[in-house]
This record gives sequence, structure tokens and C-alpha cells, in this order.
Amino acid sequence: MPRTNTWKNRFLFSPDKKEPHKISRSKIDLFIECPRCFYMDQRLGVKRPSLPGFTLNIAVDELLKKEFDVHRAKKTAHPIMEENNIDAIPFEHPDMDKWRENFVGVQVHHMPTNFLVFGAVDDVWVTPNDELIVVDYKATSKRSAINLDEGWGPQYKRQLEVYQWLLRGNDFNVSDTGYFVYCNGKKDLDVFDKKLEFNIEVIAHTGTDEWVEKTLTTIKKCLMDDRIPLAKEGCEHCAYREKAYGVEKPAAKKGSPIEKGEQSKLF
Repeated sequence: MPRTNTWKNRFLFSPDKKEPHKISRSKIDLFIECPRCFYMDQRLGVKRPSLPGFTLNIAVDELLKKEFDVHRAKKTAHPIMEENNIDAIPFEHPDMDKWRENFVGVQVHHMPTNFLVFGAVDDVWVTPNDELIVVDYKATSKRSAINLDEGWGPQYKRQLEVYQWLLRGNDFNVSDTGYFVYCNGKKDLDVFDKKLEFNIEVIAHTGTDEWVEKTLTTIKKCLMDDRIPLAKEGCEHCAYREKAYGVEKPAAKKGSPIEKGEQSKLF
């Protein structure tokens, strides 16, 4: 059954809406990538084209979670922690499953903006001093060394910092240092043998979540404005829309060679 406009409008921001507006960690990052794309998504309901699912990454995530959950139940350190001299064990909490569930996650009602901010963590570890460590699983396959200062790296760092901010908003003591458990698929094997082997690297990131509050305030100001913000320089989605509109508008006056109803007969 197709979703109605009423259903869609429930999830859009409206300046008159009284209940908290849900905003995910990924939407915060969308705003940083391009305020125009963010506004189109959250205020007008026009989303970017979806990307293909990263099914291999999801599979690696699930397997790692199962592995760490075994040690969570036993209250023991995973060998990965021991190998990297990390004095911690997987954190056990009754809400852990919620924290890792998409569209639920760790939640904070940010009162100054009336945003219900949420994000689904991969894992949380805890030190002997009851300090929580945010952990994110990543999977890739590349010959070069993992570098968090290029490519998707800056986005991954912000992701970790938002999770730290969310846990602190729930009154937890959270370390400034989090970890990426990076699984890099091996390409130099002689045979496939129906299995993919990985080198696992644990990469520390010490950051700050001070930017989150400022960004939420700026996002609220953006959404309250009836004007669509300018595109961020270099946004390929906005560049495509502008280019397509410039071509389609004059061409539309000539009419389409495929009349209404004819396309459905082609398949």
C-alpha cells in the first residue's frame, strides 16, 4: 500500500509542530555535507537518491556483535581488546539492544531546539573505572593503509562524537577516546575457498562533541526559515538537480515522444 502524504508529513519538520522533531545522527551529517540537501529532505520531503545497501558491511557488523556479545555475557575482554592493550570489557546494559537498533538507538531530547536526537551505536565498552568507550565497526577491502583523515574518515569521526554526546546526554561517563574496529578484506590470497579473510585493525580516535550543540542550534535556525538555503560548494546532488532542471525545462515545452500510458505497455 503506497504511503500517503499525511504519513510523510508526520516525519517532516514544521515550524508549528509542538512535539519533538526526530533527527538522526546521519541527518546531522547530511546538514554538514549540504544544508540545501538537508532542508529539502527534512522540510520539503525531497530526499537524495538512495544508495545500494552495504550488505557485506552489515554481515561483518552482525558477526562482530555476536562475538562481542559472548564476552559481554561472560564479562570478559575480547582478544581484540587484549591484543591492543585496551583495559575494558563489552558494556552490559538492559537497553543495549535498543541502542543498536536502527531508528531507535540512544536518544536525547535536546530541549533548546526540541529535537529528539538519536543514533544507533555498534558497541560500547567499559573500563574498570566505569568510563564508557564508544566503538564503531567498519568493513572495507583496500591495499592502502586505513586513513581517517581522508575519504569517509571525517564523517566517521563525527559519527563517533555524536554517539559520545548522546551517551553523555543520558548521564554516562564517556571517554573522549573511541575506537574503530576496522576489518580490511585480504586481496593477496592464492585461493578464495568460499571464505573472505580479514586483517583487523583497531584505530583510536580522540575527539570532542562540543560542535554538536552548536550544529543543532544552526540546524533549527535553518529549518525555521521558509527560504531554501544555498547549496554547499561541491555538492554533486545539487549540481545534478540544477543541471537536469536547466535541460528539462526547455525540453518539456516540446512534449515527450512517449505519451501517457504508453510506457506501461513497454514492459
